[in-house]
Amino acid sequence: MAYKLVCIDVDGTLLNSKHKITNRTKETLLKAHQLGVHIVISTGRMYTDAEYYSNLIGVKSPVIASNGAFIKEKDNDKVIYQDVLGESLSLELLETFRKHNTKPYFCTPHKFYYGNFMFKLFYIASKILGTRSNKLDMEYIFSWQQWQKVLNKEKDNIVKCEIIYRDTALISDLRNELKNIKQLEIVDSSKYNIEITRKGVSKGKAVAMLASFYDLKREEIITIGDSENDLSMIEYAGLGIAMGNALDTVKKKADYITSSNDNEGVANAINKFILGNRF
Repeated sequence: MAYKLVCIDVDGTLLNSKHKITNRTKETLLKAHQLGVHIVISTGRMYTDAEYYSNLIGVKSPVIASNGAFIKEKDNDKVIYQDVLGESLSLELLETFRKHNTKPYFCTPHKFYYGNFMFKLFYIASKILGTRSNKLDMEYIFSWQQWQKVLNKEKDNIVKCEIIYRDTALISDLRNELKNIKQLEIVDSSKYNIEITRKGVSKGKAVAMLASFYDLKREEIITIGDSENDLSMIEYAGLGIAMGNALDTVKKKADYITSSNDNEGVANAINKFILGNRF
């Protein structure tokens, strides 16, 4: 089978544990792209963050951001798909977070709003340590009243909400309550977070949209990931690949398991299934 579209997760997949893309991985993906294969970043991160990694590889393919809530072409600035949470649903989420005394994160494709100042400290530390080299447009929201103003101002742009917390018991209780809000799609990318989009949004749906956009069959598509939010695209693709470091639930659904993100699993998979071990 000649594969024509490859959709790749970022954290735990494209990036190693040092949050880097190895030179070999970049070179391998660029070679596949030069053969005419669309190399698409598919991540829970906001668009500008996802676009950075796509540019770092050097490809011109579209980007899937916010778990599929936003898909955009890079070279002609065309938005292929966008699904926003909307003001009323965002305010309902805000009230739930306030009840649990939990600080949320909301993002548009281009801006990140955060309620926990520790995130700013983490961001600064990651810049100093070199685990992050790109800048984000961010704004700290310090009160519930200010959150209400932001969610009203950005009502047509908020594509995703996220909770990050070290108390896994709290996350579990909050997740159970959020599941009662039927308009939400809830997935995890780690045991310490909840990622929230509007119902029906998923990486799998986003990959299907790109397949239609390029008039491709599922059999012509490879997807690679490691976490729960990657399951839908791994199940959709003709060849769904799990990383060696992936969750067991992801590995069970995958058609193939490559090596870990610290052993260049993405490059190894591309070499095997697209480049034919020629490089």
